[in-house]
Amino acid sequence: MPPRADPVTTEQLYKSSPLQPVATAPRMTRAHGELLHEIQVLDEYGERRSIQIPAERPLTIFVDKRELVTLMTLGAMPELLVLGYLCNQRLVGSIGEIDSITVDWDVGAVAVKTRSGIVDFEEKTSHRVVTTGCGQGTVFGDQMTQVDAFKLPDVQSARIRQGTLARMLETMRQQDSIHRKAGSVHGCALFRHGELLMFIEDVGRHNAIDTITGWMALHGVSGHDKSLYTTGRLTSEMVMKAAHIGVPIVVSRNGVTAMGHELATRLGMALFGRAANRHFLCYAGSERFDSEPEVKPASVRVVSG
Repeated sequence: MPPRADPVTTEQLYKSSPLQPVATAPRMTRAHGELLHEIQVLDEYGERRSIQIPAERPLTIFVDKRELVTLMTLGAMPELLVLGYLCNQRLVGSIGEIDSITVDWDVGAVAVKTRSGIVDFEEKTSHRVVTTGCGQGTVFGDQMTQVDAFKLPDVQSARIRQGTLARMLETMRQQDSIHRKAGSVHGCALFRHGELLMFIEDVGRHNAIDTITGWMALHGVSGHDKSLYTTGRLTSEMVMKAAHIGVPIVVSRNGVTAMGHELATRLGMALFGRAANRHFLCYAGSERFDSEPEVKPASVRVVSG
């Protein structure tokens, strides 16, 4: 059964936002579908029971009637996903270049209409790098050579206290989520000084951060005073996407790859991994971190015999 295309507000899916779209925002549908499917499973005790699993559906992006790429997605906020994808791939310089984004789940496609076309479209999309992304991870162009073009705020104006980090982790621990109900998805959240602004889940971590990017672009939100949380590992592409939206502090429940660490160090980004409950590792950018050390538990000496 194809997802429904009835209008739905983001408030019905995730945390409500009082923000309004910028004046140059494109016209967009609000397509949506069921995020969970119920199925019957057989467990190790030979018993059958019902469980829920996340939806996964293809969404092919057409830009001015030219096919670009097919994303595999949960389908929670497809218009924001597409908007963020185009921004992160640097196929558009601003959302003002886009006239409309129309999702049609009956055919599994989204039509993006630009106002004046995309300059050098073929050249920009000719070099494709398939990354380690879950669901979809493709980088167009030679973006890794553009790392020095990203300028994050200085370390004095963009910092995080250990207490603020702990509040972020506690907020995410308590967050109602698809993952808690069914697993098999990644999530991203945008914070400002410990306040949750936006949370999204998708079948891949790249989709989730692209949706965050789309939400920021739609509402004219800058990243200089924000922190990004993700459940996925911090690879080079995740670090690059965070830098592209100007976020100087990135936190992951998972680990960090060598290239992700190298890029974060080069960018001066604070990178936290293995972050859950009150535990974390600061892999890079400790100069942005105001440590408030926990009391370390005393070691227990075991005496045999």
